[in-house]
Amino acid sequence: MKYILYRCKKISITIAFYSTIIFLTGCNNLVLMNPKGSIGLEERSLILTVLSLMLIIIIPVLILTIIFSIQYRASNTNNTKYDPNWIECRIIEFTIWFVPIVIIIILSVLTWKSTQSLDPKNTIITYENNEPITIHVIALDWKWLFIYPQYNIAVINELVFPTNVPVHFNITSNAVMNSFFIPQLGSQIYAMAGMCTQLNLIANTSGKYKGISSNFSGRGFSGMKFAVTATKNYEEFDKWIKTAQLSKNHILNINTYEKLAKPSEFHPITYFANIKPNLFYEVINKFIHQKYNI
Repeated sequence: MKYILYRCKKISITIAFYSTIIFLTGCNNLVLMNPKGSIGLEERSLILTVLSLMLIIIIPVLILTIIFSIQYRASNTNNTKYDPNWIECRIIEFTIWFVPIVIIIILSVLTWKSTQSLDPKNTIITYENNEPITIHVIALDWKWLFIYPQYNIAVINELVFPTNVPVHFNITSNAVMNSFFIPQLGSQIYAMAGMCTQLNLIANTSGKYKGISSNFSGRGFSGMKFAVTATKNYEEFDKWIKTAQLSKNHILNINTYEKLAKPSEFHPITYFANIKPNLFYEVINKFIHQKYNI
């Protein structure tokens, strides 16, 4: 009977071990751990630093749990020392208080510094002192509208900008609260109706990335993704701008915009030229007017 129980235990451990290995193979494409922008790199460094500090406590706890479960199991009657009069060990008590306190202090300093340095509103300064590109972002049901006020164009579900050039996003929503997120470039930030949130990002490597909504917003949420392209240089970016400026689609007034804002799922990439000036701020103001009955 003991042999059967031993075999069952050994098989269970083997199955659990290999199952864990199989599940972990699905973690080979963690985009957060493969950043392509300076903000993403800083955030990855912060994540790994915090994780390492917490493992200082977690790993000894896990090891001691295994040791205690083996050493003090019910069947171990020969090697276990029973000492009912033992009441304290100053070394242990000092360790279990001192180490966590030091880690909490370090984490507090890291949190304070990173909160200041990674504030989404902070302007990104490059070695070349490149002027940032401003992009207005409107979260619609269930698509993203990107307005380039400097170039008088707008695009649905596609975002393009040059490599090594800071990008300043002004973000709002035309419907429910949403969340704008490009995992390989940096922070996510909420998009809320009647409000304007700001985010600054930069791509240090050219390529194509995925942008998503990381906040559930209804039936079409699963398709609320957008393509992101960081061009190798300004020449490629200018070609894309000229292509968009040739579009026959226009957003000349708020009424045209309202037709565009109607709910739709898996909307194709669409270009618009001749965008109404200050359209982004009109979208914000319409919710303020509704709130205060202006």
